[in-house]
Amino acid sequence: MRFLIFMIPAVYQPKIGEKIEADFTPDAEMMAKMGQFNEELKKAGALLSLDGLQPLTTGARLVFSQGKASITDGSLVEAKEVVGGYWMLQAKSKQQVVDWMKRCPAQDGDVIEIRQVFEMPDFPAEVQAAARKNG
Repeated sequence: MRFLIFMIPAVYQPKIGEKIEADFTPDAEMMAKMGQFNEELKKAGALLSLDGLQPLTTGARLVFSQGKASITDGSLVEAKEVVGGYWMLQAKSKQQVVDWMKRCPAQDGDVIEIRQVFEMPDFPAEVQAAARKNG
C-alpha cells in the first residue's frame, strides 16, 4: 500500500506561526535532523519520494465555482493550514506509517496527516472500467 504523508509545519499555520516571507528557509539544524529521518526511511525501503514545498506566499490558489477558476496570488491567500512538504511511503499498513511518523523530528505545533493512496483495485468494477476507457 502507498501512503501520502503531508507535513503541515507550525510555521505555516497563521494562528501559531509568524507571517512567512517569500524568502523563508527552514532552520539548518532541523533540516539535518529531517535528512537523517529521511535516510532511515530510505534504508528501510519505505520511501518512494519526498519533497519540501516553498511557502504559499510564492504560489497561488485556485478556487472553482460554476465552472470557472478564481485565482488568488500566494501573498494574498489566507489559509488555516498549508502543506510544507510530503513523503510518499510504501508500507504494509497505516499503523506501520503511523509508527514511522512518530519518529519524525517534528516541532511543537507541526501536524502530520497520513492518507492512503487509492489503487485501482480499491474502486468498484464500473469505475475501473471507466478509468481504463479514458486512460
